[in-house]
Amino acid sequence: MKKYNFIFVLVAFAALSAFTWKAISGSFTVDAKASKLVWKGEKVTGFHDGTINISKGKLEIKDDKLVGGSFEIDMNSITCTDLQGEGATKLVGHLKAEDFFGTAKYPTAKLDITKAVWQGKEDYKVTANLTIKDKTNEITFFTKVTIAGKEVKAVSDITVDRTKFDVKYGSGSFFDGLGDKTIYDNFMLKVDLTARQ
Repeated sequence: MKKYNFIFVLVAFAALSAFTWKAISGSFTVDAKASKLVWKGEKVTGFHDGTINISKGKLEIKDDKLVGGSFEIDMNSITCTDLQGEGATKLVGHLKAEDFFGTAKYPTAKLDITKAVWQGKEDYKVTANLTIKDKTNEITFFTKVTIAGKEVKAVSDITVDRTKFDVKYGSGSFFDGLGDKTIYDNFMLKVDLTARQ
């Protein structure tokens, strides 16, 4: 008798859980202060890294799955964290200059998700349009998304070929004889978004 009572309790609990569960859907606004973007660029002799502020964005969820979203980047907020003092100031000034990101003319970069394919658990393969210096290219990357009530977190590692956005300074693909002054074409972005309803 006890065995049957136990089975009855399990079935009742499962039925109640199925009845009360509700899939999460809607638009979640990116919390710029709680979100973070870290960049890293490599060259023959080493690397530099730093941060850039995310100014605004949103993530679209349907039935507990990521289906879309976008975010904007404040290019004038770029910092360098591996150098200090005059070295950092000089590098940031160069990154903002016209031969790099030209932030006076192009103060904002943007990423728009066009497709998000669920890979199982919290993982997605994302296709997006990335716009830098008013040039847009399609990129793909993987992201991990966690949903907890009214909060969504998305963490991504994105590799960007800067030359596709007319950022060719120090590129061995376009200039000969650079030697140890060569800067690699790809740079990395680690994006950590927090969005809330």
